Amino acid sequence: MSDRADEMIHALRTGHDDLAAMVRGFTPDDLARPSGAAEWDVSQVLSHLGSGAEITLASLEGALNGTGNPGGDFNQRVWARWDAMSREERAETFLTADETLVRRFESIDAPARESLRIDLGFLPAPVDLAFAAGLRLNEVAHHVWDVKVAFDPAATLAPEAAPLLFDQAAQLMGFLGKAEEIDGRPVTVAVTTTSPERSFGVRLDEKVTVTDVPADPDASLTAPAEWWLRLVTGRHAPEHTPDDVKLTGGRLTLDDLRRVFPGF
Repeated sequence: MSDRADEMIHALRTGHDDLAAMVRGFTPDDLARPSGAAEWDVSQVLSHLGSGAEITLASLEGALNGTGNPGGDFNQRVWARWDAMSREERAETFLTADETLVRRFESIDAPARESLRIDLGFLPAPVDLAFAAGLRLNEVAHHVWDVKVAFDPAATLAPEAAPLLFDQAAQLMGFLGKAEEIDGRPVTVAVTTTSPERSFGVRLDEKVTVTDVPADPDASLTAPAEWWLRLVTGRHAPEHTPDDVKLTGGRLTLDDLRRVFPGF
């Protein structure tokens, strides 16, 4: 388990360093740009990541020192403080808050990486360090994309993060997917991703579920893994879809899939 936690924490460090290098060069106009997250400018994405870093750190410290999760009132105070910041304050404070969280993850020794259980406050039971770091990585990877795509429509998810996020994407599909958007007709899709190479099935029926590769699929999708992950979280607009995304079979279109996965 600690190997998995190590991978997640390393990817968090890479993601932080990548985004921090961009943020340090942002102008006020850059911070005001529309981001890849609907209705948020770049500074609001940084606010979301920075406040999330503070809340995650508080949960992590609560697990390490035995005081537990600080509770919903703490979260509300954190969000209110970040909401009140100027764009420039959000950028500056993000750099400190996220660096502090990543360093705290990095400081946890090997035995604790195996044994620690963290109450995140919104799940029915405490989770291990790999799971907690993975949730944060999912948040960071997609919101770093939200920032990058404000400047580059062809931006992609970080290559070191994509292989680590597949299991979470499978778990999220049932929650995020809207199978009713294809009029309730059962459809099976054979999915093949590249970088990394994965093959699996997706069934759209009463809900969205991951399956083994179907023997006789209604449609077949081939796509870069990072785009598949963006699809599941709603970051799939045509202008951000690479040419090597291919859907064949006739019973489903890319627009159908976009409706099934509208995002948060």
